[in-house]
Amino acid sequence: MNLRRYHFALWVLFIAGLFLLPWFVSKGTLRTFIFANYLAIFAISWDVLSGRTGYISFGHPFLIGIGAYTTAILTKHFDVPVEMSIPIAVLATMLGGVIVLVPALRIKGSYFALVTLALMELMYQLVQVIRPDLTGGTRGMSGLPTLTRGAVNGYYLSVTLMVVIALSMWLLMRTRIGTALSAIGMNEEAVSGSGLSIVRLKMFAFLASAFVAGLGGAFYVHYLGSVAPRALFDINMVFTIIVAALIGGVSTIVGPVLGAFFLTFLLEYLRPYLPGAERYLIYGSIALVLYMYQPRGLIHIATGVWDRLRRL
Repeated sequence: MNLRRYHFALWVLFIAGLFLLPWFVSKGTLRTFIFANYLAIFAISWDVLSGRTGYISFGHPFLIGIGAYTTAILTKHFDVPVEMSIPIAVLATMLGGVIVLVPALRIKGSYFALVTLALMELMYQLVQVIRPDLTGGTRGMSGLPTLTRGAVNGYYLSVTLMVVIALSMWLLMRTRIGTALSAIGMNEEAVSGSGLSIVRLKMFAFLASAFVAGLGGAFYVHYLGSVAPRALFDINMVFTIIVAALIGGVSTIVGPVLGAFFLTFLLEYLRPYLPGAERYLIYGSIALVLYMYQPRGLIHIATGVWDRLRRL
């Protein structure tokens, strides 16, 4: 009981700090936090699937892209209200999650990772050549309706969405289902031998991951007011999502959030010195060293520091 109260107190402090942030930082910093919040959502989505079950996805933007393009097409070309297009986009993304699930029923490991990477590349090509009048082709789409105006409103929307998703997934993964998903990552055969349905557990993990990815992708595109295949399906996008989850601490939900904040601000501070893609090499090297130093991620380092402070 004391441990639950301790975790609850940490969540309260974390959420309170985030919602008080606009009083203490500039609007430019708030915009950086907005991108960090959306990266955190994408990293949580990846962690629910890959961090728990061990099915490493190299094509997560495939799911994010389904949500982003579905709501963009509906609002841009069919005048569907945003409050209707976003739920439709989430449902479409969950259908995409089932598509990813099909190969997962037969293969795993590096083969599954390659299949997901191929799905992302396929999505990248399809949005450019099939009905470019709808998808915008290589240029994408602009002039999409936005949900908020201004840095402060955009920040509160993104942080509310991120906190709700993070807290919901954290509570969900503390149930028996979360334990079973983690067990799949450790020994799938043992879980199957215990009488649990591997297919149902996998389906739950893929649908939960797709739900978060679709929701994040749909809100993200309506924050930007545009969507472009070159930015969404870039290999750096995949790399950033995975690295955020890994250095933050996989299978923790909170870890990917910390990792997303760390990477976003690291990239932002490197931008004046390395405006090109070279900064990805620098932050990748920093992430590698950090991961080698503490494989359990930033969450373990933060927990250790907090415990030491409590003993003082």
